[in-house]
Amino acid sequence: MGYDNRPNDFTEKSLATMIQTSLRKNWNRESFTDYRGATLLYRDVALMIAKLHILFEETGIRKGDRIAICGKNSSNWATACLAALSYGAVVVPILHEFKADNIHHIINHCEARLFFVGDQVWENLNEASMPGVEGIIVLDGFNVAISRNEKLTQARERLNELFGRRYPKDFTANDVNYARTEFEDLAMINYTSGSTGFSKGVMLPYRSLISNHLFAGKAIYSMKAGDSVISMLPMAHMYGFSFEFFHEFLEGVHVYFLTRLPSPKIIFQALGEVRPALIVSVPLVIEKIIKKNILPKLETPSMKLMLKVPILNDQIKKKVRDEMVEAFGGRFFEAIIGGAAFNHEVEQFLASIHFPYTVGYGATECGPIIAYDGHDTFVPGSCGKAAPNMEVKILSSDPEHVPGEIICRGPNVMLGYYKNEKLTEETIDKDGWMYTGDLGIMDKDGNIFIKGRSKSLILGPSGQNIYPEEIEESLNNMNLVNESVVISENEKLVALVYPDFDEAMRQDMTEEQIAAVMEQNRTELNATLPAYEQISQIRIYHEEFEKTPKKSIKRFLYQKD
Repeated sequence: MGYDNRPNDFTEKSLATMIQTSLRKNWNRESFTDYRGATLLYRDVALMIAKLHILFEETGIRKGDRIAICGKNSSNWATACLAALSYGAVVVPILHEFKADNIHHIINHCEARLFFVGDQVWENLNEASMPGVEGIIVLDGFNVAISRNEKLTQARERLNELFGRRYPKDFTANDVNYARTEFEDLAMINYTSGSTGFSKGVMLPYRSLISNHLFAGKAIYSMKAGDSVISMLPMAHMYGFSFEFFHEFLEGVHVYFLTRLPSPKIIFQALGEVRPALIVSVPLVIEKIIKKNILPKLETPSMKLMLKVPILNDQIKKKVRDEMVEAFGGRFFEAIIGGAAFNHEVEQFLASIHFPYTVGYGATECGPIIAYDGHDTFVPGSCGKAAPNMEVKILSSDPEHVPGEIICRGPNVMLGYYKNEKLTEETIDKDGWMYTGDLGIMDKDGNIFIKGRSKSLILGPSGQNIYPEEIEESLNNMNLVNESVVISENEKLVALVYPDFDEAMRQDMTEEQIAAVMEQNRTELNATLPAYEQISQIRIYHEEFEKTPKKSIKRFLYQKD
């Protein structure tokens, strides 16, 4: 590439050295807690890393070798990842929600030598389908489940003895010394699971991880050593990895891992107990909480009447805001929402009560951040401005009014796709601009407004651009609609809807009555849409739509044309 991705202010930083510095500086602080389980201090993490480094050395793992990790969020997941990164190995985080055949494929495709795996994931895998792996290590206890390397077997059996020889006296902060990692070297291969159905191995260099960390330090300025956060998004997804774990670890923050499925009930329970300094969430979690627990209380006849009285209106909104802030722990600086489109009605509500939220924009290919703005200057409806060290442009003749593809460049951008030069060349041009595949506009102040994915764009009968996400946003706010997907079928638009069956059950509604509500919704929606965007039919689905880990619907599964 002809473009130099390296800003002058941090080219000399080594990620391994940064990990080393955090461990030494925060030696006696609390580091990781498996929620409702054990807590590790930074010094405990350093000791475990030292043992894993010995295991790597004895096994013959070299700098640049692939080490894969697949399991639910946990202290041991985090520790194995830090051990690999600080050793100079390439980490391959795999989402534990992936099906077994996909995990087998990724392990083989990236040529992993070691594989750290969670108990529940391991039960469904077949070692014969991963013939190249030399060792499979269970995250719970770091015991070797499968070894095809005698050196690994012996090293694990004698690990405490080998550790004692290397550190005959007490293991201290001064014993934490990691070899330098280079700015442009490969640090991680992250396999995406996108809404387009094409899984790609994104190659992220150390500079991308460093740049995202430094961005968070500039943007989320209230984070400091000793604060607490909750890790609820999958750590194998770059959004959760970067802003609920890695940045916090480097800052000396105490990370609580939700090791179970993070249902709204568990999340709220944890928020009340941990009282985190920052909340990072995907829209679906926030939307469910607000639409189920908050908005219904404001839609009663008496409440609607009081909201029309200016003084009462302000008092009610302040009370709702205070209750919501307290429900989210009461101590957080802001709630950062990202990973998928945010419901317009829910966002309007948050803005109206002055809730401290912001919406960011990113991609796995940028590890992940592309755009962000703090909650105090954030423009509702946008996803912020270009992040520090990043440039963003809209490929349009009129970027303020006519949507075009969003492109970006800067130190966050990946090296390319693993073993796929053709796709890399299609995605990153010779000047370093990365083509995101997203469509948007940008106002004169640099605020970015996303309109949808270029691959989900539908052409109308006369060539008009139809953005299905915008129609879905309106439909999702209508009676009994939980979620929807708008597709093109025989040159007509069809809306697939998963209704709110819980609410329908409470009202003792029949299937015919639900269908009648949907038809009424279609009539009301069409009254607001131009002729070329009219919905010809609403088709009811009885199961939630299949989603990616960041809760975007996998459109390719439902589009038939």
